[in-house]
Amino acid sequence: MKKVVIINGNPGDQNPGFDSYLHQFNKAMLQNGYQSEIIHLKNMNIISCTGCWGCWVKTPGECLFQDDTMLIRNQIIHSDWVVFASPLIMGFTSALLKMVQDKLIPLLHPYIELVNNECHHMKRYDHYPMLGLIYSPEPESDKEDIQIVNNIYKRFALNFKSELIFSQSIDQPVNSLVHEIINH
Repeated sequence: MKKVVIINGNPGDQNPGFDSYLHQFNKAMLQNGYQSEIIHLKNMNIISCTGCWGCWVKTPGECLFQDDTMLIRNQIIHSDWVVFASPLIMGFTSALLKMVQDKLIPLLHPYIELVNNECHHMKRYDHYPMLGLIYSPEPESDKEDIQIVNNIYKRFALNFKSELIFSQSIDQPVNSLVHEIINH
């Protein structure tokens, strides 16, 4: 059974429509035979990355700081799909979601390889999940804002040894997301 992990970076309760959309998406994935789970970051103990590189030098593959990102990393590396989800706040996904993405660095080796004439870290694992992004735009978000977010997540996917398959607003029907995953 294929596994989908939805990382909900909604930091508060001021956007209940966003959480409702993710619940509908999760339910649709379950109904289509996927193992699917939402991880609500706002309920977790997450310590910011300090850039100490201990995850590469002292405890390879594990952060020195014991927090809930250890569980998140385990869920992510054992999934087929990771869907990052966040309302846009000041033109980007939430700081909470960014903190978790920073803490995914132990899933890579510190060693460098050339990819498309760029230096990137080498894989630590044989399998990395496909990536998706669900966002809720701000009222003032324009096409350029959305393109910047998409470009950053595409770069994240490249660094994460994966591919960003979709980036979609909650303005789009849930079924279009399900279709993206099932038909990929």
